[in-house]
Amino acid sequence: MKVALIGVGQAGGKVTERLARFDAEMGFEAVRGALAVNSAKPDLQSLQFVDTQLIGADRVNGHGVGGDNELGTEIMQSDIQQVLGSLDGRVTSSAEAIFVVAGLGGGTGSGGAPVLVHHLQQVYDVPVYALGILPGRNEGSLYQANAGRSLKTIVREADSTLLVDNDAWHEQGESVEGAFETINERIAQRVGLLFAAGEAVEGVGESVVDSSEIINTLRAGGIAALGYASEAASDDSSENVRTAMTVSRQALLTGTSLPDATTADSALLVIAGEPDKIPRKGVEKARRWLEDETGSMQVRGGDFPLDSDRLGALVLLGGAERSARIDEFMERAREANREQEQDRTDPAEQLVDDRLENLF
Repeated sequence: MKVALIGVGQAGGKVTERLARFDAEMGFEAVRGALAVNSAKPDLQSLQFVDTQLIGADRVNGHGVGGDNELGTEIMQSDIQQVLGSLDGRVTSSAEAIFVVAGLGGGTGSGGAPVLVHHLQQVYDVPVYALGILPGRNEGSLYQANAGRSLKTIVREADSTLLVDNDAWHEQGESVEGAFETINERIAQRVGLLFAAGEAVEGVGESVVDSSEIINTLRAGGIAALGYASEAASDDSSENVRTAMTVSRQALLTGTSLPDATTADSALLVIAGEPDKIPRKGVEKARRWLEDETGSMQVRGGDFPLDSDRLGALVLLGGAERSARIDEFMERAREANREQEQDRTDPAEQLVDDRLENLF
C-alpha cells in the first residue's frame, strides 16, 4: 500500500520518522513521502530522516504549546495553508492513502491532527486515515483529557482511525515513560509491514494481499486496530498449519494495538513468510476462526511473501469502536476532563455539563 505520512507533534514526528526509516531499510518502497509538522523547533531538529515544517512561530516562537491542545488547534488552523503547501510534491499521484500520525495526549498533535485531517479530506481524492497513539494509564490527567477530546474529533474527520494504546506494546513492568523508544519501534515494524503488504516483496504468494483489501477493511470507518505475532516456521508447510493458527490467535487476542478489541465490522488476516512455508489450509482455517471471533462476515485473507525464517500474522480490524477498552479509556478521559475543569471553573458548573466537547 503506497502511503504518504504526515506526523503532527512530537510523538507523531518520531513515529513518522521510524516508519519511513523502517520502510527504507526493508526496501518495501511503500512510503512515498513523509513530513513532520510541529510547533516546537527542537523536536523537529532531532528528526533526520523526514522533511519538517514549523508552525505557530508567530504565536509560540518555536517553543511548543505546552500541552494546550486548544492552542494546537488554533495554530494548525492559522497555518493550514502553509502546511498544505509543504505537501506539494510529497503527496504524489502514486499515494493510495494519506496517514496523519499523532500522539493524542500532547498539545500540537492532539489539537492539530484533527484540523489537518479535515483539510486534507477537502484537497485529496484518496482515503485520509489517522494513526493515533493513546496515552497510557499512568500518564497525567492532562494527557487523558486531551486524548479524549482529540479522539472524539479525529474519528469524526478521518476515514478511519488506527489506534495504538501506549499500554499495549511495551514490556511488563517497564514504565511507559521509559518505553517510548520501544513502543515507537514496534509501531513502525507492525504498521510498516501492513503498508508493505502487496508491495515490493520476495517471491510470489498464492493469494497476495493488495492495497484495495486494506482500504476495504478500513471502509467501515470509526476505529481500527492492528495485531501482530510471529513464530519460527518449519521448512515443511504442512507442519505450519498449527503455527498459522497460533500466530493468528496471538495477533488478535494478545498482540493488538488496542487490547481486548476483538469485535469488529470487518477484518483482514495477512500471513507473512516464505511462500513455500505458508500453509494454505492453515490460512483458511485461521480466517474462519477470525470470522467467528470478530463476529464479522467481512473477513479477508491473503499472503505476504517475505524472506524470513518465521511465520507472522497481521490482523487488521475495521469498525472496532465497540471495544470495552475504548469505553474504559473514554470514561478515564471524561474523569480527567472533569479534574481539569475543576481547576479552572466553579465546580458547580460540572453538574450541568461534563461532556467531552469536540475541539472544533
